[in-house]
Amino acid sequence: MILDEDLDAVQTALAPLWPRLEGARIFMTGGTGFIGRWMLEALNRADIDIDVTILSRDPGAFATRVPHLARRFRFVAGDVISFVPPECRFTHVIHAATDASAALNANDPRLMFDTIVTGTRRALDLAVECGARRFFFLSSGAVYGAQPWDVAHVPEDWTGGPDQRDPRSAYGEGKRAAEMLCAIYGKQFGLDVVNARIFALLGPLLSLDIHFAAGNFIRDAIAGRTIRVDGAGTAVRSYLYAADLTVWLWTLLISGDAGAVFNVGSEEAVSIADLARRTAALLGGPGVEILGRPDPGWNPGRYVPSTEAIRWAHGLSPTIGLDEAIRRTALSNRWTR
Repeated sequence: MILDEDLDAVQTALAPLWPRLEGARIFMTGGTGFIGRWMLEALNRADIDIDVTILSRDPGAFATRVPHLARRFRFVAGDVISFVPPECRFTHVIHAATDASAALNANDPRLMFDTIVTGTRRALDLAVECGARRFFFLSSGAVYGAQPWDVAHVPEDWTGGPDQRDPRSAYGEGKRAAEMLCAIYGKQFGLDVVNARIFALLGPLLSLDIHFAAGNFIRDAIAGRTIRVDGAGTAVRSYLYAADLTVWLWTLLISGDAGAVFNVGSEEAVSIADLARRTAALLGGPGVEILGRPDPGWNPGRYVPSTEAIRWAHGLSPTIGLDEAIRRTALSNRWTR
């Protein structure tokens, strides 16, 4: 199975680092989502003594879907903006909970913004109250706003930002405000914060029915349908494979410098139209149709990071390219349908 092969590779990469988490007590939000699930699957295979408490709105449903993780880790019920903090000590807090729904961002941007900012503040308060020495925040490349076409790969010191006049910027502005809270808590309370700005992703466990174009293209190709691109297909994206993502995130949690900010993504840029064509060709889809409708999203341009910082600081770079990421995502979905 692709997932098992990937997790074996993740273990090989992280084996030198896992001992540094021996005896850790981790509190995690967002552990049942795509990114959180990958992090937990990797940790589940690590041969270390560790205690993990995961905040979930519906622990029972997750336990039904993923019983092996429910047996290994502790789950508590609650929502990130209203949970009751557990009365115990933690060494690490991972804040990965965010509703990245395009529908929510479009239809209730106030709730989107409030969930990100209030949820992050509550997680930070918990970290301070429970004596955590490290706070790991999963942010987003959306904090940069619309990337200029002449900036091929946006670096961490880029000073642009989302258009604060446009409600579609609620997600990106929320993440920017959350990063500011992290910086404030680092200075005011001495919290050891590391920040990962995550870009687009592919891999097993990714839902193919949400608003992400790459997943939708794979879904249609393996169903034998023509891939339809609603817009002109000129937007440019890049996709980091989930196994690489998992290695990068655990590495940053374990060994990232306090106050560090890293882009987490791929530098392998591709237009949405070319992505559709590559997906159809790789998976045997019948073809591609470009509809040319106006793009309703917040970013019809480039969304491609520079990952020079994480290469230099931690020696990390992608091991799975785009074509193989598409193939593995499709194969894993066929097996689990």
